[in-house]
Amino acid sequence: MNVTLSKPGLALAATGGLALAALAAPAATADTALSAQARSLAAPDCAKVECVALTFDDGPGEHTDEVLDALADHDAAATFYLLGSKVGNLPDTVARMADEGHEIGNHSWEHDDLATLSGDEVEDDLRRTDEAIEDVTGEKPATMRPPYGSLDDTVRGAVDRPIVLWDVDTLDWQSRDSGAVTDVTLEETARGSVVLFHDIHESTVDAVPDILDGLAEDGYHFVTVSDLAGDGMEAGATFTDAR
Repeated sequence: MNVTLSKPGLALAATGGLALAALAAPAATADTALSAQARSLAAPDCAKVECVALTFDDGPGEHTDEVLDALADHDAAATFYLLGSKVGNLPDTVARMADEGHEIGNHSWEHDDLATLSGDEVEDDLRRTDEAIEDVTGEKPATMRPPYGSLDDTVRGAVDRPIVLWDVDTLDWQSRDSGAVTDVTLEETARGSVVLFHDIHESTVDAVPDILDGLAEDGYHFVTVSDLAGDGMEAGATFTDAR
């Protein structure tokens, strides 16, 4: 099966089955190991409280630190799907993500449609991105998100980790309107949602404080994708939400 989104975030790719699986953790430095332990201890029990995962694609960018500031103000965790080609431009920002307890995922090297590549090319693309992220954070990303949500059997076979999509598409890349992005998020988010944003757009970044305020008022807790999913992900399978 070949599933492609013609534009970023235009529609949701079809999902695969979910199964319980343990994710192999790469070696980490003492600092990153302590950071991971702190994240685990700080994460709420999503079986008891209403959790959502806010995710940001295509960075790091010039506005990403503003997103991190807003998240810090709300003691909120998020997941950032980074392009490997951008990591070296803003290593301090990427390091800050990890240090402040956010999850970092692989979003390919430079946003190519992975479904147009061979299996070997997909593996090489993800490896380069992993290496760029690991050079800064000391950790290999545990999950990946394909650009455009574009998947086929070749991509699935080449990916050695869970594939994370979403259930709430803010269409921020299209509207470039902070109010519209806020409204869509507050109206469509439910317990267990994975919400898609792009922190390369200033309009999206401007919306983040109001989104955090609104969702917090509705009783939501902000966690990483891996915290939201728990054991409900396996390599090569897609995860869209925990609703």
